[in-house]
Amino acid sequence: MAEATHPQESAESAESAESVDERALDESVTFTSELIRIDTTNRGGGDCRERPAAEYVAERLAAAGLEPTLLERTPGRTNVVARIAGTDPSADALLVHGHLDVVPAEAGDWTVHPFSGEVRDGVVWGRGAIDMKNMDAMVLAVVRAWARTGVRPRRDIVIAYTADEEASAEDGSGFLADRHAELFEGCTEGISESGAFTFHAGPDMPLYPIAAGERGTAWLKLTARGKAGHGSKVNKANAVSALAAAVARIGEHRWPVRLTPTVRAALTEIAALYGIRADLDAPGFDVDELLGKLGPAAALVEPTVRNSSNPTMLEAGYKVNVIPGHATAFIDGRMVPGGEDEFHTTLDRLTGPDVDWEFHHREVPLQAPVDSPTFAKLRAAVERFDPDGHVVPYCMSGGTDAKQFSRLGITGYGFSPLKLPAGFDYQALFHGVDERVPVEALHFGVRVLDHYLRTA
Repeated sequence: MAEATHPQESAESAESAESVDERALDESVTFTSELIRIDTTNRGGGDCRERPAAEYVAERLAAAGLEPTLLERTPGRTNVVARIAGTDPSADALLVHGHLDVVPAEAGDWTVHPFSGEVRDGVVWGRGAIDMKNMDAMVLAVVRAWARTGVRPRRDIVIAYTADEEASAEDGSGFLADRHAELFEGCTEGISESGAFTFHAGPDMPLYPIAAGERGTAWLKLTARGKAGHGSKVNKANAVSALAAAVARIGEHRWPVRLTPTVRAALTEIAALYGIRADLDAPGFDVDELLGKLGPAAALVEPTVRNSSNPTMLEAGYKVNVIPGHATAFIDGRMVPGGEDEFHTTLDRLTGPDVDWEFHHREVPLQAPVDSPTFAKLRAAVERFDPDGHVVPYCMSGGTDAKQFSRLGITGYGFSPLKLPAGFDYQALFHGVDERVPVEALHFGVRVLDHYLRTA
């Protein structure tokens, strides 16, 4: 572990100083672009190679005086971990993590080639510009700026660049949490993707949602078994029919409302910004009616007020005149914190006696306190650089590597700050076509991260 030898900053100077220089701002753009050019497409099933990107970030961490460790469960599926020593040995450590893999992209669908990393008209284009090579680059730029200016954070900071987040995380954060827990010693909290971005909820109403929760992942495999036979014959044990009926029931099911503390806080704070006093405990309270009054901001909350179950894949048969003996389907299920038992019971009922179901992939739901000193500091860091912005808590509809790191007792927040112009649909670009990030958004993110990480 490499330690800077510069004098310890006082708390006062840490609050007022800014270690970000023009080089750090430029590097955030350069690193984002160059990381995009390293194709780390994760097609699932182990079809990915993050090692070139891992070596790229490790070289730049080493140049900043750190001692990065490269770790692999599977050859080519490389993770990078480094620790920065803080000035207060008694303080808990903070984990800052980002993944190096990206989802596939079809070049023919894009305005700019998805792995060009082109910088055009003040925007960096390419797969990973939002999810999440931008954050990887911003953290790298901040750390290198600290090395140049002699800054040390108050608490130890562990930086982790992970593989395989876009699939099972078995080669990434899952592997690190299960096999290399010692590298995260002392870490009690962490920050990563999908939070502190500008969400324009209306004229003069820029929101900055910070994630303080995630729904759990429940990817399901359904199997129906019946009697194989000729397509022209009567068959009352048709596996395809049984499966189709179960899938239809699941797709049409309306899950009941289950408001978690994070979602309650999000609804209350967002409603207040619209001038609405929301009494969530009032008899007859209707969350859907409230969401209807929140305009665009409802999109931040609507996916997380319930469990969900969306059919996504069907597999059956091999010839039109042959009734197959079995049929399978896959469901993308998500569980709100505390909603796991209800999810199990409901799936048992919806699938019925003729269809079996099992977890194809499962990860836990998460919650983080929104009344904590950490959330307050995250809020303050954003508002310091955009005083007109309104920070609100929210729960992610999907999941991140924070799920795996939670096994180590690490509470996770989604915090990858970006100041975005009106009309820029950040959430639509996750896994979408023409993924891109404004240069000025990266500059804002570097400044916010620098301030928060120094004073956390």
